[in-house]
Amino acid sequence: MFEVIFASAINALPVFLLHVGTALAILVLGVLIYIWFTPHHEARLIREGNVAAASSFGAAVVGLALPLAICMARSVNVADIVIWGVVALVVQLATFFIMNFVFKDLSRRIESGDMAAAVALGSTKLGVAAINAAAIAG
Repeated sequence: MFEVIFASAINALPVFLLHVGTALAILVLGVLIYIWFTPHHEARLIREGNVAAASSFGAAVVGLALPLAICMARSVNVADIVIWGVVALVVQLATFFIMNFVFKDLSRRIESGDMAAAVALGSTKLGVAAINAAAIAG
């Protein structure tokens, strides 16, 4: 019995690696694009110990990863992962810019360490990501 399970896992390994590798590449690329588009400099702020920036950034990473994870669970091929990964990135960027418009000067507030702004933004990112993931799941 174990031999059958092991053989099945070995046979599935290339597809697994392709899907995981694709999703991780999209996640890294998506995070880099997110950093590039947002007006504040998350990496610098996090290195300086800005908890608000770290909280907001962490929510952005999870907000991109959640739809990718659901997509991987439901995907039929790598193209699904790529397409829905791009959609997840666009949705997260739109969420940031809408929140920045609604709450005025969100980037400056995060740069100054305003945790209220970071929690509001992070929670919204995660909520939108959950809805996005559910939509992807069908």
